Amino acid sequence: METHPSHSDQLQRLKRARGQLDGVIRMIDEGRYCVDILTQLRAARSALRAVEDGVLRTHVQHCIQDELAKGHTDRPNERIDELIDVLTRYGR
Repeated sequence: METHPSHSDQLQRLKRARGQLDGVIRMIDEGRYCVDILTQLRAARSALRAVEDGVLRTHVQHCIQDELAKGHTDRPNERIDELIDVLTRYGR
């Protein structure tokens, strides 16, 4: 059975993003100025991007690096292809 790293260190960023999205909803309900809403949306997107970056970093450092270092895969090219797909999909 494979073990996967904990992403609990990302919870604070996710909670911040949730708070920012709650703020956007409130701003829309209140009829706030469009630019203010866009600013809040940008902040939420940045928080989510930071979580995405952290999860990706953990994936590379834990899942891929450990698996290859320990020789747990006889298909290293599949892991490399998977990483390339992830990077391409998320625009990195």
